[in-house]
Amino acid sequence: MTQPNTLFSIDSEGWCEQARKVPSPHHNERASPEDVSLLVVHGISLPPGQFGGPFIDDLFLGRLDPSAHPYFADIHQLRVSAHCLIRRDGELVQYVPFTARAWHAGVSCWEGREACNDYAIGIELEGTDELPYSDAQYEVLIRLTSAIQARFPAVLADRVVGHCDIAPGRKTDPGASFDWRRYRQGLNKS
Repeated sequence: MTQPNTLFSIDSEGWCEQARKVPSPHHNERASPEDVSLLVVHGISLPPGQFGGPFIDDLFLGRLDPSAHPYFADIHQLRVSAHCLIRRDGELVQYVPFTARAWHAGVSCWEGREACNDYAIGIELEGTDELPYSDAQYEVLIRLTSAIQARFPAVLADRVVGHCDIAPGRKTDPGASFDWRRYRQGLNKS
């Protein structure tokens, strides 16, 4: 678990020094590593509605066992990743350096610019659209966002969005359970 009140820092290669690093093969280079100008908040649970366990790591590493749960039969072959995951207890896991292109957004568009993976950072919160996210998750997300904004100044407050905002009609996460007001107020205090 990430230590409370720790300032986060991002090294020159794009890794958060406070994260547990679990490198994913599901990424590629950005056309311009300094073109990061969007942060996308996602929600994920595997199997749906269940927390803990190795399955999110397994999905992002390309080793999800289709026989481990019936839901996995349809998704085990996906080649997806996010830059980071914040687990329910506040543990921060990083799969892809922020300077590289993670495969989290899919078909997406923000302010007329398509292919958000090219210029966005994707942060997954372990959760669902319906259940509240934990206090620890908000705390870590706020500290991580502040570090990202310090390293990538084009990620302004109005360029922090949900997956639902860049893929409307296709995605709903982080869902109605995500407290945007609490998150934004926390960023204003940091």
